Amino acid sequence: MPRSPRAKVLWFARLEYRFHAWRERRARARGLRPAVAGFPGYGTEEWVRVLGRVLIAPPLKRTAAGDSASLRGWRSFAAVPVGYAQVTVTIEGVSHEVVADRGGVIDATLPASLAPGWQTVSMRVEGSEPTETRVFVVGSDIRFGVVSDIDDTVMVTALPRPLLAAWNSFVVDEHARQPVPGMAVMLERLSREHPGAPVIYLSTGAWNVAPTLTRFMRRHLFPAGSFLLTDWGPTHDRWFRSGRDHKEQNLRRLAAEFPHVKWLLVGDDGQHDDSIYTGFAIEHPESVAAVAIRRLLPAEAVLAGGRTVVDDHSAADVPWVSESDGAGLLERLEDVGVVSRDA
Repeated sequence: MPRSPRAKVLWFARLEYRFHAWRERRARARGLRPAVAGFPGYGTEEWVRVLGRVLIAPPLKRTAAGDSASLRGWRSFAAVPVGYAQVTVTIEGVSHEVVADRGGVIDATLPASLAPGWQTVSMRVEGSEPTETRVFVVGSDIRFGVVSDIDDTVMVTALPRPLLAAWNSFVVDEHARQPVPGMAVMLERLSREHPGAPVIYLSTGAWNVAPTLTRFMRRHLFPAGSFLLTDWGPTHDRWFRSGRDHKEQNLRRLAAEFPHVKWLLVGDDGQHDDSIYTGFAIEHPESVAAVAIRRLLPAEAVLAGGRTVVDDHSAADVPWVSESDGAGLLERLEDVGVVSRDA
């Protein structure tokens, strides 16, 4: 009797875990030990969402200035994830024990009493040196925030086309990646006009590229923000994780965690941002300040496999703007009153 599709995927997920466990044993046999890579999280004055990943990886090469050497994309995926590792998270001297998931990802909400703004927490695994990471604490008086996609919104990637996505992710040197014109200026302007506002970079990209994205954002002067990425690979019921589900679930979570914040949702028309944001705005109109969609250029749209625009946004009942770059979007946001003209 043939196996059901569900059983086949469960078998594949188990195989993936066994493969990583085999890689972990080999790495430990060579004397390598796990460490925690911390990713920027967020929280309130009462709790924080701490993000990171437990990995076994060789030391990164450094330049003379002490920065990470330029890397090809495939090196971001070469580290070995350590599943179900026990991690100690320390916040203001208080330690918490958390367990990473099957892919080594740490995503824990922990009690904390921290002042608004960027704060530092530390994580360690198996007696390793503590790794410091940051969380952005949103003050109780904050009423505005930004959620932005990354691929083809702030960074040109043409991600939906599989072969080109593989080339960009695994082959292209990180310094060859280009920002979308004007987006850094637009996001920085929004951050400056709304002091204390959180910036969340919500993407279907893999956690493996988080360090690369951090350096990219810093190099091109994007405002610092928290990352909500995903872990590629099979789940309990499908071959690959759903990027759309990842975005929809995290948007609903942000609405529940920050009921008094109205979010500016920034995306592009080359994936599903338009329809995702439309659905969220209809479901949670009280949580949306406006939607800004970057229109792909004709050549980019071809590489991205076309556009997925929802033409009718009247049901969303929120300001909706669209342009091909950050400068144009900033002007449209001024027109609808999200950004003041004399800022």
